[in-house]
Amino acid sequence: MTQSDGFGFGTQIRKSPYFDATVRWGAKGFSVYNHMYIPRDFGDPEQNFWNLVNEAILCDVAVERQVEITGPDAAKFVQMLTPRDLSKMAVGQCKYILITNAEGGILNDPILLRLAENHFWISLADSDILLWAQGVAVHSGMDVSICEPDVSPLQLQGPNSGLIMQQLFGEDIMGLKYYWLRELDLDGIPLIVSRTGWSSELGYELYLRDGSKGDQLWERIMAAGMQHGLKPGHTSSIRRIEGGMLSYHADADIHTNPYELGLDRLVNLDMDADFIGKAALRCIKEEGPKRQQVGLVIDGDPLTGPNTTFWQINVGCKAIGKVTSAVYSPRLKKNIALAMVNAEYANIGAEVEVVTKPAPTCATIVERPFYDPKKKIATA
Repeated sequence: MTQSDGFGFGTQIRKSPYFDATVRWGAKGFSVYNHMYIPRDFGDPEQNFWNLVNEAILCDVAVERQVEITGPDAAKFVQMLTPRDLSKMAVGQCKYILITNAEGGILNDPILLRLAENHFWISLADSDILLWAQGVAVHSGMDVSICEPDVSPLQLQGPNSGLIMQQLFGEDIMGLKYYWLRELDLDGIPLIVSRTGWSSELGYELYLRDGSKGDQLWERIMAAGMQHGLKPGHTSSIRRIEGGMLSYHADADIHTNPYELGLDRLVNLDMDADFIGKAALRCIKEEGPKRQQVGLVIDGDPLTGPNTTFWQINVGCKAIGKVTSAVYSPRLKKNIALAMVNAEYANIGAEVEVVTKPAPTCATIVERPFYDPKKKIATA
């Protein structure tokens, strides 16, 4: 019997190349994301947060599956998928993008990596963009190949992540700029390394290009990080809500458009290139969004964990929206939340009622993100 035999949903839920290593290093619980296991419990989530913001954590995020797009028309095809203007995206650069449908709804909010002139990876949030891209390609008339490669990322995040990267790759790695990537080899382990991550902290993602070396890579990083306080961990709901980072299916879905989220910067309606949803997004911009994402500070005792249902928001007797992600921040000593409300009620400083159990609670609409709004930590 192996250490991982205690976890199982069946063979339809895939295991990452790091699965056994995470169990060995203390993973107690898993969730499912992109049809794969993702570690969600290494003990106390508050301690995981402090490990992240004070030292460093290593997270198995192999669930961020890659959609690989290659071929003579790869750049043109990728531009068709997103409203963000990619015309100046260089080889070796990464960009946060949205993928929209014909109605302007968000299907995914991935990181796009450009490995070569006609070689892209779309590093996914939790939805089946491989199927979407392959379907779009069928009648596109473009010469592209689309697949899911053998690529599995790890996230090394936190203020000491740079020191650990230096120990692994040498001083030269410190020249890697925010949202850029390099192709590297670590003792025979083939990698793409990017200065990105889902934490709002200084961090790196290491994209393993050979799944058979997952255990070896995990142990190599943990060994290098021991003297720098590295701990095994999981993506922190506390830190990502502090930073106003979206979780797809919670804070956005197919019925959410970029303007509701204040992500106008990721939509260029003036570029010559066409993209899916362009006409719909033009209409939404002209009419103005009917909803708007806001931050909330919720009164009361500290929440004991993230919300597991959408909490209704009321003004008087009228429902005006819902809380999408809520958590207690031990650093801010507040219950903080991301919420979607009717646009006419999205007023900073306004008081609302959140329908929580066992009783409704008062809350105040505030600016987001809640911490480090200029992202000085991640971009330093």
